[in-house]
Amino acid sequence: MAKGTKSRIPDILRKHESAILREWVKEVSHSGASGAVGSSALEDQTRLFLGLLRDAAQKGNLEDVAGPEWAATRDLLASISAARARQGSTPSDTAMFVFSLKQPLFNAIREEVGRDGDALADEIWTATTLLDRLGLLTTEQYQKSREEVIARQQQDMLELSTPVVELWDGILALPLIGTLDSARTQVVMESLLERIVETGASIAIIDITGVPMVDTLVAQHLLKTVAAARLMGADCIISGIRPQIAQTIVHLGVELREVVTKATLADAFTIALQRTGAMVTRAETRR
Repeated sequence: MAKGTKSRIPDILRKHESAILREWVKEVSHSGASGAVGSSALEDQTRLFLGLLRDAAQKGNLEDVAGPEWAATRDLLASISAARARQGSTPSDTAMFVFSLKQPLFNAIREEVGRDGDALADEIWTATTLLDRLGLLTTEQYQKSREEVIARQQQDMLELSTPVVELWDGILALPLIGTLDSARTQVVMESLLERIVETGASIAIIDITGVPMVDTLVAQHLLKTVAAARLMGADCIISGIRPQIAQTIVHLGVELREVVTKATLADAFTIALQRTGAMVTRAETRR
């Protein structure tokens, strides 16, 4: 657009809105950019976006989509991108929602501008630049939303992989399976401490039978969890100490003197029952 020349796109959007909207819905549907969105929802999204685009364009700023006049448009694109990320749409399909508006808008520009080649080129360039920026914004919002979805799923998996089971009144068990890293240790610690508070447990058994390898870092994580439980008034017993793990711990020089360790969960449970004063007797069966 030549300097000092006002774009005709705002007027074109207003004058040809119905035709642009009709063609755009067809373009989105044919390109596959609708994703998992139903036809009714797609029509609502396109109508709302085109209305916001028209209103923002009327204010004259067609170059900076980060400006305040584009705030409502950005919010809508963020909402659409987040919804499509949750529904499993691809980034390209999400971006095509905006990019597929180009052809309908170009057609309206040609109809309005006519054979004025210079004006046509200027308006096409302005429209292309504007929609490209909005399309990139959509992609960025999609990526951000997708990362948030993945982060929530990872957090859910971490929480599901660290169940705290109440074996007996005052006795909790935390069976660990898989690698124990810093992030998972934090979840383990939080889950265990929350259950200690909820149940008033005095003993917690941490079973590492399912932990494939114990190195210095894993041992430190276990000791931190034990220390945190003690601050909450609960003693810890570590079970699942296999011969290979015992040799590794000794070789690494990790001190577990203040922590009771047992080979199996059953052995640890027996000690826990003794400490709580509980007694289990075998019921006699009558014949």
